[in-house]
Amino acid sequence: MDETAIPPERSGRPDGFRNQRLCVVPRPQIEAALSRTVTRRLLVTDAGYFPAASGHRRIRAHGAAETIVILCVAGSGTVRLGEEEHPMTPGACVTIPAGVPHDYRASLDDPWTIWWMHVRGTDVAELTGPLLGIPRPLTRLRAVDGAVALFDELVGHLERRVSPAQLLAASGVAWHLLTRLAADSILPAEGSPLERAMRFLETRVDSNIPVAELAGMVGLSSSHLSAMFRRATGGGPGAFHTAVKMARARTLLDTTSSTVTEVAAAVGYSDPLYFSRHFRRVHGMNPTTYRAQHKG
Repeated sequence: MDETAIPPERSGRPDGFRNQRLCVVPRPQIEAALSRTVTRRLLVTDAGYFPAASGHRRIRAHGAAETIVILCVAGSGTVRLGEEEHPMTPGACVTIPAGVPHDYRASLDDPWTIWWMHVRGTDVAELTGPLLGIPRPLTRLRAVDGAVALFDELVGHLERRVSPAQLLAASGVAWHLLTRLAADSILPAEGSPLERAMRFLETRVDSNIPVAELAGMVGLSSSHLSAMFRRATGGGPGAFHTAVKMARARTLLDTTSSTVTEVAAAVGYSDPLYFSRHFRRVHGMNPTTYRAQHKG
């Protein structure tokens, strides 16, 4: 939580902010929840909403016991983690790992409006740590409104009578929120070269696009584009396009009476035998066996 042991001049605005929302779970209830199934994996200990938080500042020279997540929705501020300083503007979300020294503050000229939460649990480090080898203290969200709705729901649960059921519900919302942040940390921004390349491949499932041609279309070198694909998806452009083709093939096999030869042609394979071998390599079975499975 926002530790009261820190002197007021280092904590900022002890009287709070107009229309703020602030929820602090009693510490004995936290300890009890951390011994229960599910909430021991992820537990929200504190959460809130600070609008136009003029004078807001927190300094923790030894870090906090919990991992802290802050989403800026208006105004601006800065977050310092060790020697690194991160500017916070609308749509920016920062994750501060437990135990990491930090100093965050609202801008004097344009103080931020933030949603925030503190979380503990056995799965927190994995949910908030690097994905695909990418460190992500700061994430630029693709859909801020969706994250705000989750924060609002989470705080709403904690504003009610705190009980094991409400803590469980808050944990579920926090899990959704953290996984959304994790996805946004690696997915490309709307209109970026990588996003445009992905969108083009998604519309061209019936053909094969050389990496050099794709790179030229978005103004990057082949090596740079391939590196961006590997960072975002774990594989290169070819692997991404194959995954798109296989998804389309599954849809056709599940929802149409098209022959395997027709499905193969629809996803850019002129040789149905090669398509079948490729399908088996991806799915562990050939297209005919896949189609015969009972689904749903």
